[in-house]
This record gives sequence, C-alpha cells and structure tokens, in this order.
Amino acid sequence: MERILVVEDDLPLSAGLCFELDAAGYTAVAAYSCAKAAYLAEHETFSLILLDVNLPDGNGFDLCRGIKAVRPEVPMIFLTANDLEEDVLHGFDMGAVDYVTKPFSMPILLRRIEVALCRQAESASPVKDRWSDGFLTLDFSSLTAVRGEEKLAITPNEYKLLKVLTDNAGNILTRQLLLERLWDSSGSFIDDHTLTVTMNRLRAKIETDAHTYIKTVRGMGYIWTGGKA
Repeated sequence: MERILVVEDDLPLSAGLCFELDAAGYTAVAAYSCAKAAYLAEHETFSLILLDVNLPDGNGFDLCRGIKAVRPEVPMIFLTANDLEEDVLHGFDMGAVDYVTKPFSMPILLRRIEVALCRQAESASPVKDRWSDGFLTLDFSSLTAVRGEEKLAITPNEYKLLKVLTDNAGNILTRQLLLERLWDSSGSFIDDHTLTVTMNRLRAKIETDAHTYIKTVRGMGYIWTGGKA
C-alpha cells in the first residue's frame, strides 16, 4: 500500500486530507511541522509527500530541499495557499513534481497524486523494450510488431499506447490517465474520441478471435490482459 506523508499544520485540513487519502486506498501519515516531517522522511518510507509552504517552524521550500537531499526519489506535491507565480516556480525549482493551490478539488488532487505515483513507478522500473507471448511480439526499440507470421503496421501513437498498456499489465488504466500520457505526433494532447478510435483500431490490428489482449472496464478504462482471460 502506498504511504503518503501529509505535512500540514492546519489540523482540520490535515485530518480531512488523511481521511480522504485513506478512503482512496492510501496510508496517510500526518506531520504538523518541518522538524517532524524531516524526521519521518528520513526514518520511514513514503511513496509521496504532500507539503504546505507556510509551517510553524520553517517553510516548505527549505523542507523540500532538505528531504530531496536524503530521499531524492520521493515525489513531492506542494499544497498551499501561496499562489504567486514566483512561489509556483520556486516550488518546481526545489524539485516538486506538482504545485496545487488552495482551495482545491479533492478528486483532482487524488488524480494528480495517481499520475505522480505512476510516473515515479515508471522511472524506477527497468526499461522494457520488448513484449511477447509467442503469438504477438512487440519491439519498442525497433518499433516493429508481429502477429503470428504477419508483420503489423503500427503508428507511433499506437506504439505509445501499447507501451503504457504492457508496462502496466493487469492494472486498470483510466481513460483520463491515458489521455494525460498520450499525445499525437505534433505534440498536441489527444481527446477522448481519438483515444476510443485509436484503441479500436489497435485491437483490430493485434487481436484475433483466439487472442485478445485489451479488456474494457466499463466506466473506468482498460486493462492489458496479455492474452489471458
């Protein structure tokens, strides 16, 4: 289970954040000061840290820099009322992966956390350049795909989609997450309709009646099943 350190000195807000995070399947740990947060970050393991800028014994920028010195791999998201442009830029300069200003939407914050954790997991995982089950073979380094004895014509966007799916085999990938991770060849983000069209076209290319690889989870997203039911 992913553990998230919540560094917030507003006790009601901290309690509410921890409740929502726990309800979303995370384990939330609260810290109300820089000193406590620094101690916990050094002696315990966390998947992500949410931190305020204004704290009773210091500021979140210095705290972020200090934690990054000993835990450079842990993603941090600032959650603060400081909404000036220089504050936002300073937060990213300190190594934060995101900067959320108060007031905020809890569903959007949870989605930002999900994206940050997925990106962190990808960066920590060994690069997978090839996927095969003996019938379908995908080579992401040479951008080639073979189904049985047939060489397939796969577009760059379809390879991107296949890479995300195969790297997260067995896990539900929401449509929103896929939209955030994929873009077209000109650098523009694709829309929901384009994702549906791309997914259907990709299925027609790689699947047969005896070999299905992508399962739709109605109302949620998709799962790469790897040919297993």
